[in-house]
Parts: sequence; structure tokens; C-alpha cells
Amino acid sequence: MTELLRVDQLIVRYDRVEVVHGISLAVGAGELVAIIGGNGAGKTSTLRSVAGQISPAGGKILLEGREVTRMAAHERARMGIALVPEGRRVFAGLSVDQNLLVGAYARRDRDVASDVKRVKELFPILGERAGQPAGTLSGGEQQMLAIGRALMARPRIMLMDEPSMGLAPKVVADIYRTIAELKRQGVTILLVEQNARKALQVADRGYVLEAGCLTFHAPASELATNPEVRRAYLGMGG
Repeated sequence: MTELLRVDQLIVRYDRVEVVHGISLAVGAGELVAIIGGNGAGKTSTLRSVAGQISPAGGKILLEGREVTRMAAHERARMGIALVPEGRRVFAGLSVDQNLLVGAYARRDRDVASDVKRVKELFPILGERAGQPAGTLSGGEQQMLAIGRALMARPRIMLMDEPSMGLAPKVVADIYRTIAELKRQGVTILLVEQNARKALQVADRGYVLEAGCLTFHAPASELATNPEVRRAYLGMGG
């Protein structure tokens, strides 16, 4: 499998506090890779470093072999890195359609309208709410919109930060069915998630992050049956 993203010895600091301690990971084209771990493990810091929202203190980030470590977030977005941020962060005062068009801001092709249609086929509720202000949507609908907005960029890789956070179980199930469908369509995804059970159900491989260090890396099916992972993150005995 062709390697699309590589993170090599990444270090992240906030002021003098180091929160990510030299981790390395890779994502192949068409793969869905999950990073699981508890609160404060460094998952979001890792994802934000890849997206260019924070500057790492050390290490390298490569997209298709090209180093992007010091590139600005908008430059990485133009190269094909799309972030679905923690907490959705849709533009509350803009309509659903306007939010989707924001996701396509860097595109110059003529297929934007067809991609809006594709997103609405994936999330029919967004078609029903097309003219509605995004701030009036439910949390689940906003999560769908955030994913749709990222898809509008036609990304090489989608970064998803805690897509199940704050959502009802039924909505989480719907969101993960969509994530599985995107994987089936060949979308490359790096997923950060506290809901380890859901993440490992859809992932090809997984990394376990604990206190800023990688403690396990294996195919998702192996992590789901690992006694230590089951006890710590899946609420099961060994």
C-alpha cells in the first residue's frame, strides 16, 4: 500500500509542557487509521499538528513524501489535508449550503455543485436543511455538516477529531456508518477518538496513545482483543 502520510518523531509542547513525546505513525492511501486513548493523551495535539494548527517542537510530517512540517494550515489544506475539528465548529450564521461551499474555497474546478449533491446523498438531512443556519442544527446534524464540509475539499486525507463527542448513541451509530461508507469509497482517514470500541470497529489499524507516548500499534482487530487495551479502553476484562 502506498504511504500517504508519515509522522516521524513528533514532539508537541505548550509553553514548557511537552504533551507529545516523539511519536511516529503512518497512514496508507485508502486506509482508515485510528488513534485511541483517554483524555489528555495527546490525540488532538497530534491531529492539530498534522493539520498545521499548531507548530510541533520537533519531528517531521510528510504528505506523499513531501515535508509539510513548517507549512501553514491553509497551505496544507490546498495540498489535500482536511480537518473535521473537535466540537464541529461549523459557521453558525451561515446556511448549510454556505458552509459546504466554504469547504470548497480553494477549488477552481467546475464540479463543486456535483460534490454538494454527493454530500447531500450521504447526509440527506443536509439537503432538507440546505437554507437553514448551521447554528440551528442539532449536534449530530452539525457533525454531518462538518464531515460534508471537509469532503467538499476533495481531500487526499481526512483528519477526524472525536466525531462521536457529545452525541447520542443512535447518532453516533449513524455517523460511524457514514465513516465506514467513506472508507468503502476509498477515502483515506486518520481518526482520533475516545470511543475506542467504535473506532476499532471501522479502522484498519490503530495506535494507542497514553500520556503523549505510543504504547500499542497493531491491526484494529488485534487491538480489540488485546487484554490491556480491552481493560483500559473498552471497559472489558482481559
